[in-house]
Amino acid sequence: MSTPMSMSETRARYAVLAEGVVKRYRARGRGGVEKRALDGFDLAVRPGTVHGLLGPNGAGKTTAVRVLATLLRYDGGRAEVAGIDVGREPRRVRSRIGLAGQYAAVDGGLTGRQNLEMFGRLFHLGNRGARQRAGELLERFDLVEAADRSAKEYSGGMRRRLDLASSMILSPDVLFLDEPTTGLDPRGRGEVWDAIRALVAGGTTVLLTTQYLDEADRLASHITVIDRGRAIADDTPDALKNRVGGDRIEVVAADPGDLAAVARAVERVAGGGLVLTDDTTRRVHAQVADRVTALTEVARTLQDDRIAVEDIGLRRPSLDDVFLRLTGHGAGADRTPADGMPADDAPADDTQAVRGVAAA
Repeated sequence: MSTPMSMSETRARYAVLAEGVVKRYRARGRGGVEKRALDGFDLAVRPGTVHGLLGPNGAGKTTAVRVLATLLRYDGGRAEVAGIDVGREPRRVRSRIGLAGQYAAVDGGLTGRQNLEMFGRLFHLGNRGARQRAGELLERFDLVEAADRSAKEYSGGMRRRLDLASSMILSPDVLFLDEPTTGLDPRGRGEVWDAIRALVAGGTTVLLTTQYLDEADRLASHITVIDRGRAIADDTPDALKNRVGGDRIEVVAADPGDLAAVARAVERVAGGGLVLTDDTTRRVHAQVADRVTALTEVARTLQDDRIAVEDIGLRRPSLDDVFLRLTGHGAGADRTPADGMPADDAPADDTQAVRGVAAA
C-alpha cells in the first residue's frame, strides 16, 4: 500500500505543480455574472522536461501560464513553481523563472549583444557581469556571428532565439514558453526547437503552450490537455494517441467508381470496426489490429480485383486525432470567453512584465 508523499517529496518530484487552481472573473457591468477561466485546474511538471499544455483558444492555457508566472493572482487551490508557493512568495518565484511569448521582447534598435547586456544590467548583474553573461548566451544560442548586428536585421528564428536567450539571463529553473514559434517559417521553427532541446538537456524545465500539435509531439515528453479551465487529459504523447485507437489503414481509389469495392476490401481487415469513406477525396480508412497483415491483405485483394489505387498506407493516430476526440474541436478552434472575461489567448506583453517584476 502506497503512502501519501510529504510536501518536501512533492516539491522534489515536480518543478511546476497546480492542484485545483481556480481563477474567477466577473462579467462587465453592474451585477455581472462570475465566470471561471480556471475551474479546478491540475498540472504536474517533472524537472528537466518539456511539458506541453494544449487546448482550444480560450480554454485557459494562457491564464494558467499567467497564474504560474505570478502575473495573475488565483482565487483558490494550490500552485508551486520550483518548490515555492506562487501565491505566498511571488517574488521568490520570479527569481527562478523565465518567460518567452509569441512576440519577441527585444529592442530592434539595439544589437543582439546590447539587448542581452541591457537585460543583464536590469537584473543587477553589473556591467562586467552583464557582458560576461551576454557572451555566454550568444554562444549558447548560436548568435555569436550576429551579435553586433541590429536585432531588426535578424530573421524571425534569430529574433526568437535572442528572446529565449534574454529569458535565460538568470539561468531560471523553469521557463514558460507561450506559443514560441507562432509566425515563423519551417526553418525558424526548427531553430527554436533546437534551442529548446538544448535548454532541457542543460536541466531547464519547460512548460510549452502551442497551437502547433506537431510541435508538442516533437518536443514534449508529457502533455496536458485543458478545456473549459480544467485538465481533461494528462499523459505521454504516445499514450494519448493509444487512447484514440491503433493504426489505421488508408486507401485512396484512383477511380471514384471503385470506392465501394475498396471499402469492401478494407472491411475484411477491419474486424467489424467502422469503415469510413470520403467521396470527395476518394479515401477509405479504418482502424486495424495487425497493421502489416491488414496492409498485405488489402493490397492483395485490390490487385486480384484489378482495382487501381492512388495511394495505400498505414497511419498512426496523431495528436490532432487526440485533440479532436477530447475537445470536439480542432486545435485552432475558439472557446469564446464569456462577456467580460479577458480573451485567454489574446496577445499580451507578459514577457516584458515578468522580466520587469523579476528585475525590480
